[in-house]
Amino acid sequence: MGDINLTNATAGTKNQQFQYDHSLDVMSNPQGGSKCFDDDGRLKRTGTVWTASAHIITAVIGSGVLSLAWAIAQLGWIAGPAVMFLFAFGIYYTCCLLADCYRTGDNVTGKRNYTYMDAVSTNLGGSKTKLCGIIQYINLFGVAIGYTIAASISMVAVKRSNCFHASHDDSPCLASSTPYMIAFGVSEIIFSQIPDFDQISWLSMVAAVMSFTYSGIGMALGIAKVAENGKFKGSLTGISTDTVTQTQKMWRSFQALGNIAFAYSYSIILIEIQIFQAMFVLR
Repeated sequence: MGDINLTNATAGTKNQQFQYDHSLDVMSNPQGGSKCFDDDGRLKRTGTVWTASAHIITAVIGSGVLSLAWAIAQLGWIAGPAVMFLFAFGIYYTCCLLADCYRTGDNVTGKRNYTYMDAVSTNLGGSKTKLCGIIQYINLFGVAIGYTIAASISMVAVKRSNCFHASHDDSPCLASSTPYMIAFGVSEIIFSQIPDFDQISWLSMVAAVMSFTYSGIGMALGIAKVAENGKFKGSLTGISTDTVTQTQKMWRSFQALGNIAFAYSYSIILIEIQIFQAMFVLR
């Protein structure tokens, strides 16, 4: 029994020594970590250039781009592109700030902030963390509502288009978007329960292909319409008050601003999703 206890004690000592040496090995190589773990002890990230590109394309080229043509028509050829460049600069600047906040201290070996709230807590702390957290969740809540509405409107548009082609008359082909909103919301709840959903690389690649597809279809339809009319339509100041009332003009202008802002919503998921896949390229 003594020999057995001595053997167990020796084995336990060796195991402790092994764990200690392993931790030293991880910490002694802060830039590369071990083969299985990053420098902070977490499982090593497995992102590649393709998965990073797919994530970024999926987020940047979202469904919001489909409403940009209508938004430009409401604002005009001067204000429309100017607002687009303004939002693009704002989102680019925000992304640069968030990328700089990914590591605390040293840009290469500093502590990683894996979420937006981690970055706020590390850099600001205190009550500002709660304030920024509330703002972030309100923003995410609003974007989720926007996607739900956009999806339901798109489904209704497809249904009405099929109705027009089938009826061949002046039928209004009215359809309610409520069932589609409910179905889309239920789908979001179900998919949100999938663990490590952000790590499904093939899903982002499929979404990236879809982003290019519907963006290409929209551009092709625009080119075809210009070729059919023989000229670019629209005006420098947007839709005329001769066509709509002053109140409708104002409402549509604000709606156009909201659509453009909705199309530039990339930064809100930069740290939580994209940063995991893309930072290995930058660091």
